[in-house]
Amino acid sequence: MLGSWMSSFDKSIFDDFAPFEEEMDRMFDTLNRTTGIRAVRRGSFPQVNIGASPERVDVYLFGAGLDPKTVDISIEKSLLAVSGSREVPTREGGAYYRRERFGGDFRRVVSLPEDVDPEHADANYRDGVLHITVPRRESVRPRQIEVR
Repeated sequence: MLGSWMSSFDKSIFDDFAPFEEEMDRMFDTLNRTTGIRAVRRGSFPQVNIGASPERVDVYLFGAGLDPKTVDISIEKSLLAVSGSREVPTREGGAYYRRERFGGDFRRVVSLPEDVDPEHADANYRDGVLHITVPRRESVRPRQIEVR
């Protein structure tokens, strides 16, 4: 008897707090959002890491299950755009109990430094990671000058 009372009690508590939790998520999402024309919401797909060195910029997009043949990559005026789609298989006649994996069309646009050389960019996809390497122009790279 006590067990059934507790399970119905727990269910009603969580049901009552669900709208509050959603409101808090919206509030903190607004407070933590980066501003700018290319700002993205938390949970955007694919997730992106960008690293830079004096020689190049490395962009890593984490997209397990992508078909590299369906990915379109372009660079225009130091904006890198990556678009494509990812199919998430579904079992025929089944329904999801919970679904967190993104499926469908996507597009990400990120700013690159002004001194990149898009003509020599390279991309490869391995183990669910799309790695795009964009070298910096030779003319703007730091160089060592020998004193004689």
